[in-house]
Amino acid sequence: MSGLVQLRIERLAGSGEGVGRDETGRVVFVPDTAPGDLVQVRIVEERKRFARAELASLDEPGPSRIDPPCPLVGECGGCAWQHLDYAEQCHAKAERVRDAFERVAGLVLPGPVECTPSPAPFGYRSRARVGFRDGVVGFRRLRSHSLIAAAHCPVFVPALDAALARLNADPPKGHGELTLAAGEDGSVSVTGDGRQSPGIEILAGDDPIRVSPGVFFQANALLRSDLAAAVHQAAGRGSRALELFSGSGYFTVGLARRFEQVLVVESHGRATRDLAANLAAAGQDNVEVVTGLAERKLASPRLSAFEPEVIVLDPPRKGLERQAVERITALHAPRIVYVSCDPATHARDCARLLTAGYHLTSLHAFDLFPQTPHTEALATLER
Repeated sequence: MSGLVQLRIERLAGSGEGVGRDETGRVVFVPDTAPGDLVQVRIVEERKRFARAELASLDEPGPSRIDPPCPLVGECGGCAWQHLDYAEQCHAKAERVRDAFERVAGLVLPGPVECTPSPAPFGYRSRARVGFRDGVVGFRRLRSHSLIAAAHCPVFVPALDAALARLNADPPKGHGELTLAAGEDGSVSVTGDGRQSPGIEILAGDDPIRVSPGVFFQANALLRSDLAAAVHQAAGRGSRALELFSGSGYFTVGLARRFEQVLVVESHGRATRDLAANLAAAGQDNVEVVTGLAERKLASPRLSAFEPEVIVLDPPRKGLERQAVERITALHAPRIVYVSCDPATHARDCARLLTAGYHLTSLHAFDLFPQTPHTEALATLER
């Protein structure tokens, strides 16, 4: 596996690596490359059908390659795509979603997949984890568990960036990990290392949503409102809506304004307490909250008898268990609105739903994670 190989990068893989072919036609995956790059690479792993390589030199940059603004690029493991023009990033993410649904899951799409870009490709992130050890505060090094010191991060919203700088100026003792979260008012919650924070407040449209430490929320402060609006529009209006994996209620408050009855399932205790408080603050008393795992509660008599007109779900990255898909289809909801941060599990679950009589009516990507290969997607299915 010694020696250098020259190849042209043709496209980006779903993992974020560049894809080229060697002189035999074998696919080679190369990180830190862009479409059109002519590169010299060193093969580090060989398989029967493909190989992985590391970038040795850039002979000719492709048209979408740019100079990354962060000095830690190549060392920090956080932003794999800062060397890519932002338009190329959005194009690649739309292609990643399309590829997962068409090639991997074998689905026929209703049209081209579009990607809504973040209003700004930097200064968007309002939630992150940072490590600390022996006076060093920062992020994991690329392909390593060691830390690289960072007093500034260009993808952070200003309040989060200022909190990172303060931590560097006065680092915690010992070693561990902290979770930072910034609210709409610039307040920052810092948890971990025995710290106690009151949580933060973000906006869901015009409604303030309280989020306790440790409770998930969409980190892109600039684009999450667009995602919520798209979910609500896809859900429509009517009598009964069922929401699974609701969290603190970022989608729930809007659904409560659009449906006469909303039944919600959430397993996280702090999230359900946030949800109850957020609904009370919004003056919505038409929501019933069921606490527990969605996979189990879907089989309960309460959910079986609800007859929802739409099911809205935003599960974890692993997607749905097969039994959960079967129980969702047994509810015979006319419409399913499915949000996911993983195109592969998203496509797998939608393929299973289609075998139960649904068809895919829309599929749209949202770039909630600029400078990374990750993307969010919204699929709408109807019976």
